[in-house]
Amino acid sequence: MKNDPIGTAVLDYMAGAEDAEVIVESNLTEEDVIPVYYLFRTEAEMPELEQQALDACRGAVLDVGAGAGCHTLALQQRGVNATALDVSAGAVEAMRRQGIRQVLHQDVYKLEGAKYDTLLMLMNGIGLAGSLPGLDRFLEHAKTLLAPGGQILLESADILYMYEEEDGSVILDLNAGYYGEVKYNMKYKEQESGWFDWLFIDAAILEDYALRHGYTFEVLQQGDAGNYLARLELEG
Repeated sequence: MKNDPIGTAVLDYMAGAEDAEVIVESNLTEEDVIPVYYLFRTEAEMPELEQQALDACRGAVLDVGAGAGCHTLALQQRGVNATALDVSAGAVEAMRRQGIRQVLHQDVYKLEGAKYDTLLMLMNGIGLAGSLPGLDRFLEHAKTLLAPGGQILLESADILYMYEEEDGSVILDLNAGYYGEVKYNMKYKEQESGWFDWLFIDAAILEDYALRHGYTFEVLQQGDAGNYLARLELEG
């Protein structure tokens, strides 16, 4: 598997590498790591926001960017008709090994034909939109995947605090685009994702985009780190 740091790491973890970590580089902050064990948390170990998202799922659920599949697995254990989707070959293999019954190795933008009642996008899953223009693209594509009355349950965050100075002021480069558009690169052993765009979006702007594309908008819960859980819903 080339360019699959997450997939390689989760398979290594399942093979016994309990201390595996994925290195995360960004254009905004210092280098960070993702402890791979966190991608395998049980429902009882999940933050309250994620547990509320699982409670809010209804009908046929598509877990977009499912990773190691912890949310899909929790839904499956509840008896929910849940499907996991991820572009990582390693993550897809890891999910299948864990007994997740419905797994798609696919780019969400290439998914056609199926209809879901809920698109689940946790761990800042809406970040895959990459940018504000990308958010327009995603919200339109999501309509082709949602049944009438379908919903998107997503987690994101307002990261304006990351631009604060010591005196509390905020300095933004107004020529650099929206401050929530971030670039990342992930590394694990010899695997490297390459730099990619990721979007963090504050709730007020997300509401504007949702309404523009014909969704209703509701914040279901505020998290502890500027993050929040939102529901975008289509009319039935």
